[in-house]
Amino acid sequence: MRRGAITRESVLKAIAEHNKMGREAFLEEYHFGKARSYVLVHDGEEYDSKAIAGVAHKWDQGRALAPGEFSGGRITQPPG
Repeated sequence: MRRGAITRESVLKAIAEHNKMGREAFLEEYHFGKARSYVLVHDGEEYDSKAIAGVAHKWDQGRALAPGEFSGGRITQPPG
């Protein structure tokens, strides 16, 4: 499977899975760390953005993304 776009529906499914499992178990299950800078806010609750996006990917593309498959953020952006 390839990396691809995710939908709002898949993000909501990942949030539901997170809520059912709890943050620590969710992050451990998918091998993500806690967000350092960027969080997703939904219904007033904060979620680890890369973890949610990575798990949402499984609903739209057939598998979750691993943490190492992400790039971007402040550290990887060229100085400008």
